[in-house]
Amino acid sequence: MAKDVVCGMDVEEKTAAAKSEHKGTTYYFCSAGCKKAFDKEPEKFAGKKEEQHKEHHH
Repeated sequence: MAKDVVCGMDVEEKTAAAKSEHKGTTYYFCSAGCKKAFDKEPEKFAGKKEEQHKEHHH
């Protein structure tokens, strides 16, 4: 199971509507719309998890 980093939905890798690769990591999306948003600003979504953890330490 993968997480659509754009909308936060859980996506099954095998049945994902779309996928993108960024810096060697494959991201899976529930729709072409989410992939489009990611491809436009990958830095905004990639590493989202790390950013959230950093914020908690302040």
